Amino acid sequence: MAKYIIKRVLRSLLTMFIIITILFALLRLMPIEGYFENFDKMSSTQIQVKLNSLGLNDPLPKQLMRFYQQLLQGDLGVSNVYRRGVAITEIIGEKIPISIKLGLISLCISLAVGLPLGILMARSTRTRFKIGDRLGTVFIVIVQAVPSAVYHILIQFAGSQTYIGKEILGFPMLFDAANPKSYILPVISLSIGSIAYYAMWLRRYMVDESNKDYIRLARAKGVPGGAISRRHVFRNAFVPMVQYIRNSILFTLMGSLYVESLYSVPGMGGLLVTAIKRQDNTLVQALVLIYAVISILGLLFGDILMGIVDPRISFAKKEGAR
Repeated sequence: MAKYIIKRVLRSLLTMFIIITILFALLRLMPIEGYFENFDKMSSTQIQVKLNSLGLNDPLPKQLMRFYQQLLQGDLGVSNVYRRGVAITEIIGEKIPISIKLGLISLCISLAVGLPLGILMARSTRTRFKIGDRLGTVFIVIVQAVPSAVYHILIQFAGSQTYIGKEILGFPMLFDAANPKSYILPVISLSIGSIAYYAMWLRRYMVDESNKDYIRLARAKGVPGGAISRRHVFRNAFVPMVQYIRNSILFTLMGSLYVESLYSVPGMGGLLVTAIKRQDNTLVQALVLIYAVISILGLLFGDILMGIVDPRISFAKKEGAR
């Protein structure tokens, strides 16, 4: 087990190094205006002096080496436009707790609602009218067919502009950290796609598992249906579901870019959109780097969790074969 985890960590570190290097090189191709607050008012001499002070006229390998040295020291640079002269770590330190809080809440809700819905749908397939399965399928089809931007706007409008949402429930249209109710609509927007995702795949795996010979034999022996579903069907169907947890983490992070902008959430997603609009190159570089690192860590977490819950995976040989 330890050897398996070490190999996965080393592989992730190598992937992280390659991605960071490529991102660094690509971001150096961005217009230099993003390194200046008043680019239009500066002379060419002033521009070159500033570029020299930032080390942007140095060869790319030298810039990359200096960047890694600063990165190992926890230095992501300073903002040039968004908040001139302020350390990026300070800016991100104010934003990232809000994004993490929203992301974790939505992930927990996705698991708490999506998994029971998938179980209900799978059990409903064995009933006469299959009402639970049909209603769940309608929900999944709607979520999968409608673009996420559309139902995000519909959730915001229905929750904050209709009589029930605005007058009775009191949901605000925009986010306010001091108002707990303002968390509800953004969390629903982030959760709804993952709920449908978990329900769809768990239902599929449970139905497949229910049709296997060992399940039929257990039924023939008179084992109660609840025990079969809990101890065998759900337990074995959940193993391949683990790999989708990492996808849910990434979906939540990437979805937050739009959702945070839609609800004016002062988090990482809205900060990235603002930094791109204002062409703050150093801030964009730091944020893209953080998103890439989180994505790789999410994949690493999924691999390790998959190895823990699935005893069929060999930790000694061919650990990558699944």
